[in-house]
Amino acid sequence: MNEVFAAIGAALASVDASAQSNPVLNISIFGAFVAVTLFIVIRASRNNKTAADYYAAGRSFTGPQNGFAIAGDYLSAASFLGICGAIAINGYDGFLYSIGFLVAWLVALLLVAELMRNTGKFTMADVLSFRLKQAPVRMAAAITTLAVCFFYLLAQMAGAGALVSLLLGITEQIGQSIVIAVVGVLMIVYVLVGGMKGTTWVQIVKAFLLIGGAIVMTIWVLAINGFSLDTLLESAVSASASDPKDAILGPGLQYGANPWDFISLAIALVLGTAGLPHVLMRFYTVPTAKEARRSVVWAIWLIGLFY
Repeated sequence: MNEVFAAIGAALASVDASAQSNPVLNISIFGAFVAVTLFIVIRASRNNKTAADYYAAGRSFTGPQNGFAIAGDYLSAASFLGICGAIAINGYDGFLYSIGFLVAWLVALLLVAELMRNTGKFTMADVLSFRLKQAPVRMAAAITTLAVCFFYLLAQMAGAGALVSLLLGITEQIGQSIVIAVVGVLMIVYVLVGGMKGTTWVQIVKAFLLIGGAIVMTIWVLAINGFSLDTLLESAVSASASDPKDAILGPGLQYGANPWDFISLAIALVLGTAGLPHVLMRFYTVPTAKEARRSVVWAIWLIGLFY
């Protein structure tokens, strides 16, 4: 959920320079977003009466609602900031990340979503241990889940914390570390208080923020270039650091020398999504396997619109 703050930061970053230089305004907007999301979490937590309510949102969300939540969960700081940077530096090869992340959801749709929901469990460990020995399988699942979440959160927390620090005018290293810690504590509070139901509603709000922000900035960039794709590409070439500059418009800038690099990237992107713990647990929040499948279809359309 720390990607919510990346979305907030990106929204703040889209205002003019005078607003960015006003930390009081930025703190006020940031505080307003925090207050709204906390209100959503606390209100949603009132209906958490059983373990199924807390861990699986009572399996009460519809396919479209869960699709928005999946999109909000998946479109993280890495999507909003990292892919933009990858395309700016590596051009066409950077765009491969967008394609890979989107195609990965076909694997989730065809091989994962319906089967995961049919188990009626709460976690991946529950699913794996359903027909296998409990202790070793749960230990292996716990270790792999923590390992994936640890490295995933390193990038997410660093990105969200650094962006919020920039917008709040904090330049010292210790100050940025404190901001990252505060963001992490807020995320823990969100999850502990709201459970899956509260976090799902926050992710739905975040999906609207990210997709809306992407649309606004896309129109803004096109307007700067006179709504001309030729002018836009010429601007990209002139700002490129590649040699020659127009290499950014063709493939091979990053992965042209060694085809194994491209193959390994494709496998990681396409298959990696189906194993992300925070994505898998979303399939338990819908009442039926059919709704799980619908939620993935909605997520594919929303994520495709964003990319």
